[in-house]
Amino acid sequence: MVSGLINANPVIYERKERRARTTPSAPHDEYAVEPIDQQEIFDHIRDIKDPEHPYSLEELKVITEEAVEVDDQRNYVRVTFTPTVEHCSMATIIGLCLRVKLMRSLPLRYKVDIRVAPGSHATEAAVNKQLNDKERVAAALENPNLLDMVDECLAPSYD
Repeated sequence: MVSGLINANPVIYERKERRARTTPSAPHDEYAVEPIDQQEIFDHIRDIKDPEHPYSLEELKVITEEAVEVDDQRNYVRVTFTPTVEHCSMATIIGLCLRVKLMRSLPLRYKVDIRVAPGSHATEAAVNKQLNDKERVAAALENPNLLDMVDECLAPSYD
């Protein structure tokens, strides 16, 4: 984790209880594609660790299930996150972690849009532009230091 914390004393929230997934019954078809919903996306990203703290993005309320939008018909997912402070220097890393986790978890057919919540960050437009530019994301993931930081945030915790 990073020293010289931007938000040394973040508010920690209680984690939501995991709900059992329910899948609609459908005729057996080996080529059928099960729809992906808001809960499934949230379950993929809720345990991502904050780059500065030993807490998950859910515990810091950086992400919530309500901030996940899914349009399975159009193969579209949007995750809107809220940094803990408006001058958070880790906002781009957090967004990159969200993008990488979903890139690794979802079928390729999905377009993923990662956004900072409106009004929650001083450089919101610049962060949103970086996080949704394929070339910038690819370049960031070629940087071994950034990739190590992302992988550390995505590593499972065994608490």
